[in-house]
Amino acid sequence: MKYIQSSKNPVVKQWKKLLTKKERDLTRTYIIEGFHLVEEALKQEDTVLELIVVEGIDLPRKWTVDSVPVTMVSDEVGKLLADTETSQGIFAICKQKEDEHDLEKAKTFMLLDGLQDPGNIGTIIRTADAAGIDMVVLGKGTVDPYNPKVLRSAQGSHFHIPIVRRELPETISALKERSIPVYGTALENGVEYTSISPQSSYSLIVGNEGNGMSKDLLKETDQNLYIPIYGKSESLNVAIAAGVLLYYFKNGQ
Repeated sequence: MKYIQSSKNPVVKQWKKLLTKKERDLTRTYIIEGFHLVEEALKQEDTVLELIVVEGIDLPRKWTVDSVPVTMVSDEVGKLLADTETSQGIFAICKQKEDEHDLEKAKTFMLLDGLQDPGNIGTIIRTADAAGIDMVVLGKGTVDPYNPKVLRSAQGSHFHIPIVRRELPETISALKERSIPVYGTALENGVEYTSISPQSSYSLIVGNEGNGMSKDLLKETDQNLYIPIYGKSESLNVAIAAGVLLYYFKNGQ
C-alpha cells in the first residue's frame, strides 16, 4: 500500500483536478467520496481504478479490494480532496463508462434538457433508477453527471443505470425511428398526464428549472404533458415532477 503525506504531491494535485469538469472530460475518470458510493462502485466490474483512504480509516472487511490499488493519505490530503464538510475519509477514482452504453438496447428513457441544479439532476437519476428506467440521457446545457453534488444526490444510482450525454435532437430522432413515444413536459399544447395511457416503451423529457424545455424540442415531441397544481404554488420542483410522471408510467404498465 502506498502512502502519500504531502498535499503538494503531483498525484494529489491530479486527483484534486478531478473536481473540475475539464479534467474529468479529459481523463474520462471521476472521483467519488464516502463509504456508500465507494461500496456501490466496487460492486461494478472494472469501474474503480484506485481507492484513496485517509490514515486511521479502516476498510470494511466485506469489501473485496484485492484487485484495486489502495493508497493511504494523510488527513491533510483527505481534507484537500473532500467536497463535503464532514468527510468520511474514503475516496475512489472511477472510470466513466458512457461509451459502453447502447441506446438501442433500452426501451424507457429519461431525458434532461438544460438542467442546472446538481441536486435535481442527482435526484432524477436516483428516481429513474428506482422506477426501473433503462437509460438517462443528459442533453446540452445540463450539468455534468459526474459533478460531486450530482453523485451524492444520486446515492450510487450511477452504478445501476446507464447515464449518457448526447444531443437531444439526435436522440429524439433515434427514438422516433424505433417508434418510441417522446413525451415533453409543458403547458403549451399539453394534456394532463393521466390522459395518456402508459406504455412499455417511452421517453420522457424534463426541462430547465426556470425556463422549462427548449421550444425547439417541444416541437419534436409526440405529446406534451403537465401535472395539475391544486394549491397556490406556481409549479412543482422538476425532480418531483419527474418522479410523479415516471411512477405513473411505471405503475400503469
